[in-house]
Amino acid sequence: MALRHLTPLSPLSPFTRIPPGRRFTQRPFSLSVSASMASSSRKVLVPIAHGSEPLEAVITIDVLRRAGADVTVASVEKRLQVDACHGVKIVADALISDCADTGFDLISLPGGMPGAATLRDCGILESMVKKHAADGQLYAGICAAPAVALGSWGLMKGLKATCYPSFMEQLSSTATTVESRVQQDGKVVTSRGPGTTMEFSVSLVEQLYGKEKANEVSGPLVMCSNLGDKFIMAELNPIDWKCDNPQILVPIANGTEEMEAVIIIDVLRRAKANVVVASVEDKLEIVASRKVKLVADVLLDEAVKLSYDLIVLPGGLGGAQAFSSSEKLVNLLKNQRESNKPYGAICASPALVLEPHGLLKGKKATAFPAVCSKLSNQSEIENRVLVDGNLITSRGPGTSMEFALAIVEKFFGHGKALELAKVMLFSSQ
Repeated sequence: MALRHLTPLSPLSPFTRIPPGRRFTQRPFSLSVSASMASSSRKVLVPIAHGSEPLEAVITIDVLRRAGADVTVASVEKRLQVDACHGVKIVADALISDCADTGFDLISLPGGMPGAATLRDCGILESMVKKHAADGQLYAGICAAPAVALGSWGLMKGLKATCYPSFMEQLSSTATTVESRVQQDGKVVTSRGPGTTMEFSVSLVEQLYGKEKANEVSGPLVMCSNLGDKFIMAELNPIDWKCDNPQILVPIANGTEEMEAVIIIDVLRRAKANVVVASVEDKLEIVASRKVKLVADVLLDEAVKLSYDLIVLPGGLGGAQAFSSSEKLVNLLKNQRESNKPYGAICASPALVLEPHGLLKGKKATAFPAVCSKLSNQSEIENRVLVDGNLITSRGPGTSMEFALAIVEKFFGHGKALELAKVMLFSSQ
């Protein structure tokens, strides 16, 4: 199979295109501050609102639950279902009023606007966080939340903190602002935005459980060893994917990896792609692998009536198994391939969905490390993101942002991918 080594992009690129096969060493994540060890389950509150940034909320919930934390997702709205940014619908575990008398080891606020402002204006949440802080407990915020909510409540005074760049001036009125991707000062952890959320979440694990647990959790995420630096996309047999207003199908199912699904949906909708989220279950609401409840736009029965410029599968063991068992989805994927139209998958799905149904025949792919042995061709599995003609595959939660941005680049060009990487603070370049 022919291999083309694409010319490296400008130094500002979030991607470095490399020859497939070159290996990169992953290093464990470590926050530079110490934390007390804990073996018991820790209770965590993540409040959400209409207009919360879904990527920031879901990654935080997912990573903390991986560590064993008992995470309660609480809606500050009048109902459990929250309409987050970019059309992502999340169903909370409880209303904030149900949590008012519960003690937590950590309260962590996602950003997004107007979500952060709604969190700020929630009297119950404000009282809870103020009491929590007065009791010396850990609290955290990301993106707009440190300035808009925590700062407005007077909980950032005299502390070093960071937030999304456009809110730094507001934060500076109450805190000493720094441009760290993740900043810890005493019992407060703050971070900058969507592209720093995974680092932020792993740092919260370290604060709750210690460095050993943080490394244990971060390893299977397949996080990049140089967070905030350049990222890797390899391409074989390049073809042009560009089209106006691409229509993209993202199926979800019970057991789908919520981080991967939400990152893909979030990033592609930021790029102005028309993303259709379809449930392969018999109802719109699915329960993802770490028990985050997401609501699809349509059922797959409706989605199959349309044509797509890309069909892309998130991972998660249960979700991949559901995809593989869906005759309608498999047939849709086969038609996509036969029409030479783009399709892709991440994590478990290349090995558990595409491979057994002959959708990788004549193609090279990568997948989650633990399932790569199921791929018939394993020659390029070390690549974090691999494009082979009309196929794109990737490794896991920690490569999801690179995967989504690579899709953006294929459809919209390098400039758009760079723009989004910088806006989301994924690339520090």
